[in-house]
Amino acid sequence: MVASEYDAVIVGAGGDGPVAAWKLAEAGLSVLVLEAGPFHGNEKWPKPHEDPGGEASSSIEDLSGELLDEQFTTREFEMVNKLIFGPADHERGFYFRKFPGDGAILQCSGVGGTTLHYTGNHPRAYPASIDEQGHWPIDYADLVPYYQEIEEMCEVAPAPVTAKEELFFRGAAAAGWDLLDELNVTEPGYRPQPNAIRQPDEKLHVDADYDGDFQYPEVEGDTLALGNIAGNPHPRGAPFEEKAKRASNISFVPPALKTGNVTIRPNAFVTDIHTDTWFGDDPSATGVEFRDTWSGDKEDVEAEVVVLAAGAIETPRLWKNADLPENDWVGSGMTIHFGDNVMGLFEGADLDGTLGTDTVDQFQGQDIAARFDYPGLGMLQTVGTTPGLGAILGFGASASGFTFQNDTSDAPWDTMGRLAGRELKETLAEYRRMLQILVVSDDRPHERNGVTVVPGVSDENGSIPLVNYVPSDGDKKRRDELAEIAAEILREAGASHVHRSDSPPTALHVQSTMRMGKVVDTACEAYDVDRLFVADHSALANSVGGVNPTNTGQALAARTAEKIVDRYF
Repeated sequence: MVASEYDAVIVGAGGDGPVAAWKLAEAGLSVLVLEAGPFHGNEKWPKPHEDPGGEASSSIEDLSGELLDEQFTTREFEMVNKLIFGPADHERGFYFRKFPGDGAILQCSGVGGTTLHYTGNHPRAYPASIDEQGHWPIDYADLVPYYQEIEEMCEVAPAPVTAKEELFFRGAAAAGWDLLDELNVTEPGYRPQPNAIRQPDEKLHVDADYDGDFQYPEVEGDTLALGNIAGNPHPRGAPFEEKAKRASNISFVPPALKTGNVTIRPNAFVTDIHTDTWFGDDPSATGVEFRDTWSGDKEDVEAEVVVLAAGAIETPRLWKNADLPENDWVGSGMTIHFGDNVMGLFEGADLDGTLGTDTVDQFQGQDIAARFDYPGLGMLQTVGTTPGLGAILGFGASASGFTFQNDTSDAPWDTMGRLAGRELKETLAEYRRMLQILVVSDDRPHERNGVTVVPGVSDENGSIPLVNYVPSDGDKKRRDELAEIAAEILREAGASHVHRSDSPPTALHVQSTMRMGKVVDTACEAYDVDRLFVADHSALANSVGGVNPTNTGQALAARTAEKIVDRYF
């Protein structure tokens, strides 16, 4: 069993929880991190999906790069199934969340959370989304020192350029957009993606003509072999802390354990928050109850403060299931960066004239390594996928039915909708000459969108979450404008055919369900429960402009940890 008392208990070891744990432990606090999923790459759990293994880990000596190599393959389907949100014992099935329509929720469980399969993108929020949209009670400038701290820890750097990025940049420049060279983006333009992935070894540069082994120590840093959605265990053979992608399990768990003040307890699903009302006023958090996901046994632990970092779906679900005070904004205001996909198909001769090669080969390089920013609308990103995943994202789902059902004669794209049968086969046969652009819109927080629980419909951890999302007309308009810009960039790059998916709402980035200014104050402490803090993406007051939210979520978690120390220790 873990100890019965800590200074702080953190619920969730995903993208943000380890950041808060590291900061609190650096300040000398004893910290217990409870994680619902498994702990990969830890010698206490050599077979994390087959048997319960150990109970908790408190030492950096437990971490093993060799074990991570065994547990993380490069097979996408296998790894997505291994990491997707659910108990370590997948024989019990995934945790159920009800989402409307044909969309889906893509989140992971386990130490590292959704950063295990994110693509390493670490841009900052658009300053205008915080200072001018009227949702945030703090200024953008308040976050800048925390951005700097996070970026240093995650070794954020501009992504390397391969053929797909060069093609995108050429198209954007030809369309009249400017190259951006700043982190705090205030104008539209294109740039290399700031990624939390170590730079590739110089010997992998195209001019170096490297023909050796791609394993550590022959190669250090990124191997340019795609694979971030599958967890990216590269380079193979590297120690745990030397893996290229700086997911939170790699960038923040080791320094947290090095303090000697942090214990991580995986396979522990928190089902209740304990409170006390000492003076007859607002309740104060005093600890939590958690459930061992293997045995079903329940334990209680006390703490001076409780920090919720279970993510933008599970954090409000826990609040509601714990029967904490009613607040209409708990679970409400969810944003998901209402997205879409626009595909460009190119002729080999045209590519050869542009790039000096007749293929794009999107499987080379980093998954998402080029971006187009447009404060006020959102962003575009190139996407490198394997054929199967690309087929699903680009052609397999659409809110507008099949292509033959849509008249595109006046549209900037040639086709729109789902492809199937012979048409899909012929399109995918040109996979090596295809460039995919992901549209990510600046959707705004609406009270109707969010997470509720379904009374009487429960799993082993309590009432299940029901997720609702309906984009507004403004959200749709911003997405349409971005899709048109994507089509123009592809045309200018030389695409002979442009296809728009018109994707159904899919929750890739989930945030703002416990919004600062509505549920938590400027220190991210709950208005209605003292000593209860939120340190995950749910505390974001809006969608940060449609920008990848990991950097902002982690910066805010670091800031929240400092506020906790200032208020209570």
